Amino acid sequence: MLSKLLEEELINIVGAENVLTDAPTLEQYSKDMSFVPPMRPRCVVKPKTSDEIQKIVKLANKTLTPLVAVSSGPPHFRGDTVPSVGGAVIVDLSRMKRIIRIDRRNRVVLVEPGVTFPELAQALAKEDLAPLLPLLPRSTKSVVTSALETDPIILPKYHWDVQDPLRCVEIIFGNGELFRSGDAVGPGDLEDQWKVGKAQSRGLGPASIDFTKLVQRVQGTLGIVTWASIGCRPLPKVKEAYIIPSENLESLIELAYKILWRRLGAVCLILNNCNFACILKEDGQSIERLRENLPSWLLLFTIETSGLYPDKKLEYQRSELISLSQFFGLEPLSTVFGISAEEVMKLIHGELPSAHSSYWKLRFKGSCQEVFFTTTLNRVPEFVKKVFELAGLYKFVTKDIGIYIQPIVQGTSCHCEFDLYYDPQNLEEANLVKNFSYEMIRALIKIGAFFARPYPIFKDIAISYVAAPYIITARKIKSIFDPNNIMNPGKLYFM
Repeated sequence: MLSKLLEEELINIVGAENVLTDAPTLEQYSKDMSFVPPMRPRCVVKPKTSDEIQKIVKLANKTLTPLVAVSSGPPHFRGDTVPSVGGAVIVDLSRMKRIIRIDRRNRVVLVEPGVTFPELAQALAKEDLAPLLPLLPRSTKSVVTSALETDPIILPKYHWDVQDPLRCVEIIFGNGELFRSGDAVGPGDLEDQWKVGKAQSRGLGPASIDFTKLVQRVQGTLGIVTWASIGCRPLPKVKEAYIIPSENLESLIELAYKILWRRLGAVCLILNNCNFACILKEDGQSIERLRENLPSWLLLFTIETSGLYPDKKLEYQRSELISLSQFFGLEPLSTVFGISAEEVMKLIHGELPSAHSSYWKLRFKGSCQEVFFTTTLNRVPEFVKKVFELAGLYKFVTKDIGIYIQPIVQGTSCHCEFDLYYDPQNLEEANLVKNFSYEMIRALIKIGAFFARPYPIFKDIAISYVAAPYIITARKIKSIFDPNNIMNPGKLYFM
């Protein structure tokens, strides 16, 4: 039971209606769709301002109460929001919905962690801007969380650094101190900076230290971000979409390299037929039917131009795309098996009202185990081969494995993702996927996969491959910013 003193203190900070202790709510936050063991939190608290968050963190330090920050709504997949220790308080940031400022000139927007992608897209469109989207984020996904966790964006031409599109943050560290990174550090407060033309558009600073990167990929184990400045892009004036099918992955990868080297187009990603079908169809039978009729691999590519002479820009990029595709024996198509490339483009840009009631990774069988890592495009076929070999050993149907390949950082590397679809009600199948995914991670690490985001499913396996000096340094950083280890304890392999 929640101690009376702690309950009263939290109520004094956020109000009685925003401290939740009922069993159904606690059960909801105790688990997600991953294989992480469930752990019921002590309570859920919903702050509205950074001042309230700071008071909660200071109270947690005084009472040594673990805190787990949550911004996105369900479903959750990666175990990072499930408490690892008993007595934790969930800090739900979904009430923090302000879009603080949109700076069209610098293409930066300041948002609080409760803002979702549909909400941001609607606000940016009024300023002729558009968000830098990951692949079909669920409607409840927090924009700030996505940027903090470095979810890959589908437009590699705008991805110049691993940090992108995140710029600056305001964070309450685990020691209770409020800190702003990058341009936001000062001088003066935000309004003072805006008056002299500053836009919180650079994440580096103060001095040459990049505190913004420090708080990325750490699952809230250093503090709670109260707002972030996020890069965006001009709303395109002219758009054209293509699907380039192939039975050979290597040819699509070679084409992607040429496209990215020439800075052509906007959206550029590769899906296998399973993931492509999951995106377009609502139920398992429809997904299977479409999958069987599709080629093994599909490259999605869009040309989106703005500024001066957008039609001329589109014309030369289209000509380049056709010429490059023909060189590799490929053909850009506007329609594949009755599927319009334009409709797919509108779907992944969130321009179409959702025709489906469920998140796309849940439509096939009801659940999905994600295994993703960073590599280079040329090595992806090697990883695909290894995964399919392991699937044969575990008797997992290879055509039920969804694959998503997303070039990042101007195509110098890529996000490689394997989605293992399964029925969560079938305990035998769920256990198979659990064991298969663990063995997959071990095998992929051994041949060079870099698991840059160590979620709970990865941490126990990855620790054997992490250099000891890195772990020592990370622990020192943790002791500085969260000396009492109250921020999401037990999540990372070094904390």
